[in-house]
Amino acid sequence: MLSLAVSVVALALIFTNESFQPIQAAIGFAILGYQMTTSLIPAVTTAFLKRGLGGRDLSKPGKPLIPETMGIIPAITYMFVMILFIPFMFIFGSDQNGLSGMFPHKMLSTYLGCLLSLMSMILLGLMDDLFDIRWRHKFFLPAVASIPLLIVYYVDFGVTAILIPHFLQQWLHLETNSVDLGYFYYFYMASVAIFCPNSVNILAGINGLEVGQTVVIAGLLLLNDLFYLSIGTIQSPSYSIHLLSMCFLIPFVGIALGLLKYNWFPARVFVGDTWCYFGGMVFAVVGISGHFAKTLMLFFLPQIVNFVYSAPQLFGLIPCPRHRLPKFNEEDGLLYNSYTEYGQIDATSEKGRQNPPLNSRLVPVVLFLEKLKLIGVVKEYQDGEWVIHKTTNLTIINLFIVWTGPIREDKLCTLLLATQFATGFFMLVLRHTLAPMLFGFDNSWSMLNRYN
Repeated sequence: MLSLAVSVVALALIFTNESFQPIQAAIGFAILGYQMTTSLIPAVTTAFLKRGLGGRDLSKPGKPLIPETMGIIPAITYMFVMILFIPFMFIFGSDQNGLSGMFPHKMLSTYLGCLLSLMSMILLGLMDDLFDIRWRHKFFLPAVASIPLLIVYYVDFGVTAILIPHFLQQWLHLETNSVDLGYFYYFYMASVAIFCPNSVNILAGINGLEVGQTVVIAGLLLLNDLFYLSIGTIQSPSYSIHLLSMCFLIPFVGIALGLLKYNWFPARVFVGDTWCYFGGMVFAVVGISGHFAKTLMLFFLPQIVNFVYSAPQLFGLIPCPRHRLPKFNEEDGLLYNSYTEYGQIDATSEKGRQNPPLNSRLVPVVLFLEKLKLIGVVKEYQDGEWVIHKTTNLTIINLFIVWTGPIREDKLCTLLLATQFATGFFMLVLRHTLAPMLFGFDNSWSMLNRYN
């Protein structure tokens, strides 16, 4: 009964919208998407398990088998919702020239380019879940998915210049406050498309973290959009694009919360790589289409730190086990650090691979990082020198356990998400206080006024 009442409220927000305000409709579609997600997930879990789409939760007593690849359900739901959203954005409330509505009709190509890129990412993410594509192959999949959006950007805009601060302009003796990157700008945007999905995928492994971080980042982007809507007018260059961003993000948050309901501790479903790639790609298409990819990166600071911190293992400087998840202790129900063992057989390797000893040149570095409490080390003093037997796996999940000690899974996830929000909000404040001082104005979309 409650579910029916909520659905009625959602439909009322969508259809009793006399002036067809897109934010009101977006909230209605977000509620509708939440209802669809929370209804579909429990309905398909048995079917997923019968198809072999299940995995063991290694951080629970008895390692229960639960459905995985469940991110495909909210991803498809999102695409369905956003397709239904099209008339409410580009038809209702607009005249025959598309001038009286919130969005001019020529923005439809951008909207459809975003949807096509997201659909491509869903298919590629599902392929990874089903066929377990190797890391070196799947790393570049988001760049392939971003091609439709980049083509639309090239045709509709073609703007490849970036603004530079006043002091840099004076130092380089430039006559303008911008530098044209040419085709390198498209490589930059493709790199953003690669980073966002993969960074979400790397920072994963505990219940609720994959979905939770996408909810937090989406919330920070919405705050950024609200700021521009509050200081701008409908005629301002940035208004339409930040309104479009909100229309992408509000339904996304509703659907993500529906998935989080089942993925939060103790998780009843795993989201799989499909959600990580899809969720990250939502942010990439919003940032690329809105020409605020640099601002987007500010909200990915924990993911950037995690990538840099993980780089020695990701690029083979030290052994990288198949699973770098924290170790679960059934006796106290807490998570402990997981380790890379040197000179020992990797227990997570299917082929029984033996890890080499730690390179002697890295020993001083490891000992220095241990003093800074940036890594956990199991060592022994032999023949006048330290021998490193084990070091904690290089993820910020393990790093937080180094700082906190053994911790329950849900508390660890909450701590990571709180850190995500705190750092993102701090960077948001810096973005809108330092940027005007450096550039002389707030530079968001100052170079793109084609829709104005």
